[in-house]
Amino acid sequence: MTHLSLGRRQFLAGAGSLATLFLAGCATSGSSRLAEDATQAVPPDVLAMYAALPNERFPIPRARIELVEPQFWRQVVSDPTGERPGTVVVDTAQRFLYLVQEDGMALRYGVGIGRDGFTWSGRGIIQYKREWPAWTPPAEMVARQPELEPYRNGMAPSLENPLGARALYIFKDGRDTIYRLHGATDERTIGKAISSGCVRLLNQDVIDLHARVPSGSPILVM
Repeated sequence: MTHLSLGRRQFLAGAGSLATLFLAGCATSGSSRLAEDATQAVPPDVLAMYAALPNERFPIPRARIELVEPQFWRQVVSDPTGERPGTVVVDTAQRFLYLVQEDGMALRYGVGIGRDGFTWSGRGIIQYKREWPAWTPPAEMVARQPELEPYRNGMAPSLENPLGARALYIFKDGRDTIYRLHGATDERTIGKAISSGCVRLLNQDVIDLHARVPSGSPILVM
């Protein structure tokens, strides 16, 4: 694993300029241009982390991790957040999610985030989690994207479902923020701001995070 030291002041400066904007729908926009670069070499331990998962309810193919910039591969780093162990911190400016651990360390995942105008920030809790969740777009999203009308009452779990293999549901003051941490199948979206608000992790990463984070855990989205 790669170890990286990052100062808390630098972390807060990069993230503090983002405002609380809008609620999430958790669908990926198709309008962004995403470059594919499969030329980089990937170490065997990283390939192993992102290997196929044939025993899942819907078998998951290996992640094309060569399309993801190395800083967004799952890795252990020095904790830049100053939060207590067990806290999930999303740094939207840098496109990182941290799970704070003991001894000044954190497990870091690369994420994709909501495009400008479709983000949420603040402190909350992970109220509950789901394996292979159904996805129901908010009414406002259906109004913006009429092609989603068939899913107004929910889209069944599958590899094509926008929430992917796992979802963690964020509440604030007892209310659903409609903001999720969830899986993604398109490697090219990691490190990008193109969804309608939610935080996307590769399916292999969200499965790992889901197993480590109990319901009721605190979360901070910067």
